[in-house]
Amino acid sequence: MANNHYFTFTIAILALASSVAYASDPGPLQDFCVALDESKAGFVNGNFCKDPLLVTADDFFYSGLRNAGNTSNPVGSLVTPAFVAELPGLNTLGISVSRIDFAPNGLNAPHSHPRAAEVLTCLEGSLYAGFISTNPQHRLFAKILHEGDLFVFPRGLIHFQLNLGATKARAMAAFGSQNPGIITIASTVFGSNPPVPTEVLAKAFQVNKKIIDEIQKQFQSENNYDEL
Repeated sequence: MANNHYFTFTIAILALASSVAYASDPGPLQDFCVALDESKAGFVNGNFCKDPLLVTADDFFYSGLRNAGNTSNPVGSLVTPAFVAELPGLNTLGISVSRIDFAPNGLNAPHSHPRAAEVLTCLEGSLYAGFISTNPQHRLFAKILHEGDLFVFPRGLIHFQLNLGATKARAMAAFGSQNPGIITIASTVFGSNPPVPTEVLAKAFQVNKKIIDEIQKQFQSENNYDEL
């Protein structure tokens, strides 16, 4: 059964590689362009390429998704990315993946990816997954996912996943970019540096300033986690 789930996830990656990914990241102009850390050379839109003669199989290999992530945090989930920073061989290929582990009732909090669409595959447990459309309709599109089910999150839209079970859950996400980016709504709004003025947030959320102060203290006192 597990093999069938991974096969489904593989199909999702191939779909991204053949369509969405091509529209998101620039296509390669050579067989491969393994990312090279050359920060002293300045900034580029992507990564410098490693000399092809120095490239090895290890540049295309990553074992960081083998083990479950530590979900002992306020939301009960952890995302382990395999982006170009972790897997240099992804550079210019327009795809990446991540593993998401959920504690019982854990949440991958509302967030968005500005540079990629996402295909989520539920590998273990049951997840309530959904996304919200843009102004002015704000429609919620959501489904309960079981093992082997897929759900698509369009590029840039706010989305989330919630573990509905009393046991752990696990999912894999495929992205149409080597670096999809992440904007976590709560920690971005309430945990920014420097803080967004209380007056701004109080008026935006239509609540008392004291409520905003309490929420900001919570996020600014924590080492904020990332969701994918």
